[in-house]
Amino acid sequence: MKKFLVFALTAALAVSCNKLKENEYEISGTIDPSFNGKQVFLKEQAENPMSPMTALDTAVVENGKFTFKGISETPKERLIFIEGKDQDGAVFVYTEEGHIAVEVNKDTLFNSVVSGTLNNDAQTKYTKLAKEAGKGDKEFQEKNMELFNKAKAENDTVTQNRIIKEYQNMSKENNKKYVAFIEENPNALVTIKAFPPLFNDQDKKAADIQALYDKLSPEVKETDLGKKIGDHLTKMAEMEAAQAKVAEGTMAPDFSAATPDGKTLSLKEAMGKVTIIDFWASWCGPCRQENPNVVAMYNELHGKGLNIIGVSLDQDAAKWKDAIAADKLTWQHISHLKGWEDPIAKEYGVNGIPATFILDASGKIVAKNLRGEELKAKVKELLAQ
Repeated sequence: MKKFLVFALTAALAVSCNKLKENEYEISGTIDPSFNGKQVFLKEQAENPMSPMTALDTAVVENGKFTFKGISETPKERLIFIEGKDQDGAVFVYTEEGHIAVEVNKDTLFNSVVSGTLNNDAQTKYTKLAKEAGKGDKEFQEKNMELFNKAKAENDTVTQNRIIKEYQNMSKENNKKYVAFIEENPNALVTIKAFPPLFNDQDKKAADIQALYDKLSPEVKETDLGKKIGDHLTKMAEMEAAQAKVAEGTMAPDFSAATPDGKTLSLKEAMGKVTIIDFWASWCGPCRQENPNVVAMYNELHGKGLNIIGVSLDQDAAKWKDAIAADKLTWQHISHLKGWEDPIAKEYGVNGIPATFILDASGKIVAKNLRGEELKAKVKELLAQ
C-alpha cells in the first residue's frame, strides 16, 4: 500500500509538472540519433511568400529528441527545419495549446508525423488523404494520357469520352473521402483545403457544397481560403441560377453588343433558321483549335440557313480582331471587351469556354456545348425540319 501511494504521488507530480499554461504549446520531437548536436528551427512564413521567414525558436537535438515551448493564442501554421536538411523542405506543424508530438522522417521531412492536438491530427489525416488522391491521379494520367492524345489526334470521341468518364468516376470516389473528412473535422483549419476538389465535380451543385461549408466553425470560415470558398459558393449559386434560365427548352434571352467595326448587333438581328451562339476568346486555346471545324461547317451550311454569332470574352480589341481574321471567322461577332465580366456571358451562366448554345428558328435553346460531328449532325437535323 505504501509503495502504491509513493507511485501515485510521483505520477501526480509528473503530470502537474507537465501541465501547460493557457495557450501554451509544447512540441516534443523525435529524430534519428545521427542528428544529435544538429540545430532545429521553428519558423513562421511571412504573409508575402517571397519575404524571408521569421525564426521563432531554436533547439538542439539530444539523444534523438528536441523540444519547443511557446504561447500561441490561436492556431498558427509553422514550419520546422532541420540543420543539414535545408534542401529537403520542412515539417508542417500547427502551434496551438497542447502537447504536440513530431516524429521526423529523416529521409523525407514531408512524411513526418505530427499529432496530439486537433489541428495537427487533422493535418496528418488530410496529408495522407491528399497524397493518396494525388498518387491515383498521377497513375491514371501515366496510364491513359498517351492513349487519350492518340484518340484526340484521330478524332476518336468514343475513346476520349470513355477515359474522361473513368477519370470523373475516380475523382468522385476521391471526393467522397474529402466529404467524409470535412464532416469529421469541421473545426480543423486544414479542412477548408478539402473543398477545392469538390468544385470539379460537375454533378455537385452549390447547395450541396454550401451544406458542407455551413458545418464549418467560424474560425475556419474566417481564414483567407475560407473567405474565398464562401465567395466562390455565392458566385456559383448565382451562376447556377443564370444557367437554369438558359436550360434546353427555354427561349434564348436577347442581347446586344458592339461589333468589330463599332456598330451594335443584337441576337435577334443575327438569327437564322438555326443559330449558334459561340462564346470564345482569342486567348482560349481550345476555342482556337475548334475554330477550323466550325469554319468548315459554317461554309457548308450557312447558305442553308445556319447563322453564328460569336460572343468574345476578350479585353483587347486588337487581339480579338486579329483572331477573327487569322481563323477566317466570317460570321458575325460582338463583344463588350470585359473578359469574364461580360454581361452576356453572365446572363447565360457561362463559366468556361468554348461554350455554345444551339437555337432553332424560334430562338429556343435546343442543345448546348456540342462539338465536331455531333454539332454538325444537330445543325443538319434542325435545318431539315
